Amino acid sequence: MSRKTGLKLFVLATVIGVLLVINYRYISISPSTIREWILSFGVWAPIIYIILYTVRPLVLFPASVLSLGAGLAFGALWGTVYTIIGATSGAALSFLVARKLGKNLANTSWKGKAASIQQNMEKQGFIYILILRLLPIFNFDLISYAAGISKVRFVHFLFGTVLGIIPGTFAYNFLGSSFVAGDYTYILVAVVVFALIAIIPIFFKDRLQKFFK
Repeated sequence: MSRKTGLKLFVLATVIGVLLVINYRYISISPSTIREWILSFGVWAPIIYIILYTVRPLVLFPASVLSLGAGLAFGALWGTVYTIIGATSGAALSFLVARKLGKNLANTSWKGKAASIQQNMEKQGFIYILILRLLPIFNFDLISYAAGISKVRFVHFLFGTVLGIIPGTFAYNFLGSSFVAGDYTYILVAVVVFALIAIIPIFFKDRLQKFFK
């Protein structure tokens, strides 16, 4: 191993270590705490929230906590709007970082099944990303980073992400806003809506597996 390669690995390990420490330190922050902190910025609260959500993938902070916090702070409708903007921006940032760092890997000539998947991703990237975003069984950030080192076109990734995250984003924000209302009926409805949106896409799991064959 060359000295230059060793230095790169050391820097990478250091960055990952710092991110994990940050994630561990702030993982216990609750949605209500986020709500209070965000609203303390007054009229700038939406912008601060969007910026926070945009850089969230870089510190590995749970997206679900921020989404619930938006529902608490801005309500179901505007919380969903701000979260979609922030989540899409964060996904785009992750995609571009992965594509920049994994440029050589993205340009690699794959063989066998991997080659077939890469070709399909290049031609039907929008459909692939849309399905992956709709299914709650896949990690949000992992999809973004994986897409970055694949042959998915950025515009396909972007639109697939925007459309695919709408149902789940609304579910989280609706659930968060229900706790502000304090009405148990409203909370029950929110839980049912959240469960339905989270469960229904799972029925498409078999189709997804066939799609990747």
